[in-house]
Amino acid sequence: MKKIVLLLTVVLLSSFSEIETKDDKTEIRKVMADQQEAWNNYDLEGFMQGYWKSEELKFYGSNGVTYGWNNTLARYKKAYPSKEYSGTLKFVINDISKISRDAYYVMGEYHLERSVGNADGIFMIIFKKIKGEWKIISDTSC
Repeated sequence: MKKIVLLLTVVLLSSFSEIETKDDKTEIRKVMADQQEAWNNYDLEGFMQGYWKSEELKFYGSNGVTYGWNNTLARYKKAYPSKEYSGTLKFVINDISKISRDAYYVMGEYHLERSVGNADGIFMIIFKKIKGEWKIISDTSC
């Protein structure tokens, strides 16, 4: 009897974990969809809402590491000074994998269609659940 109870407990716990992972991935995809929409409306502040608003945020790109939410926003504003430069963004998510109970990494591609010339690249971002919300805490894009 104890073995049956233990087996049922394990099965139930793994089912809850699977549901939780599915929900987490759905929520992470929603954050990225909201970012894509904000970007396409040339709303860089709205795009940044997907990032952790902290000086501990890290963005690693072709110009090195940028630390902090405000500095990352300033970097985006400098690199994309107008709608002509920001263009239309499309994310392609290739993988979302759980790191820990409250963290995932996302690997994918970004595609910018712009009148000044298209731009494409890859990214790996780390999401962490902070105060009940999924936020990007680290972004490597090139």
